[in-house]
Amino acid sequence: MSEDRLAIEAEPRAVTGKKVKRLRRDGIIPAVIYGLNDPVTIQLENKTLRRVLRRAGTTNLIDISVKGNVKTVLARDIQQHVTRGDLIHVDFQEVDLKVRITAEASLVLVGRSQMMEDGLGSDVLSLTSIEIEALPDDLVAEIEVDVSQMASADEPIYVSDLVVPKGVTILADPETAVARFEYQRLEVEEEEEVEEFEATADSVEIIEKGKSEEEEE
Repeated sequence: MSEDRLAIEAEPRAVTGKKVKRLRRDGIIPAVIYGLNDPVTIQLENKTLRRVLRRAGTTNLIDISVKGNVKTVLARDIQQHVTRGDLIHVDFQEVDLKVRITAEASLVLVGRSQMMEDGLGSDVLSLTSIEIEALPDDLVAEIEVDVSQMASADEPIYVSDLVVPKGVTILADPETAVARFEYQRLEVEEEEEVEEFEATADSVEIIEKGKSEEEEE
């Protein structure tokens, strides 16, 4: 067990199926550890688990101790109630610290393009996350996207422009755009122009109709 790693105690779980509802009512969350060996069903105290998951996310390692047997894992699937947000179930993947694995890292905008500084529009992400590969201890939760290097709206930021820590590999196509600049849309002015054009067209139609009626008389 590493002193720098998040740690939590768990108990073996014998209860399965619909009976796990009683566990949740008692503040206990069912979970499973899979990966290197046969799956192990466990249960963890709700408040402690939520605190650990808030810090670990899906990219920081957790040491789970089950009756003194420590397993190093990543939280892979965190199931929550749709409306209440209560924890329902967690899948943990046991990892080999010497084997590279894949994970999702969030993309975060940093800096501002000159166009945004000039008030012409906004810098926006084209992707919110990206797949990476690294040893478990080298995984990162976020990758910064520096948009200050964008010179124009025709020059987005690509995967190949991203800077990642040593040991981390981005698996996406280097030519994939991850951020771009969008000019501000003048929707109000465009709507006014359309209304003015429609009014003019209607006036012409009425005048033409009037002329036709006069000619018929």
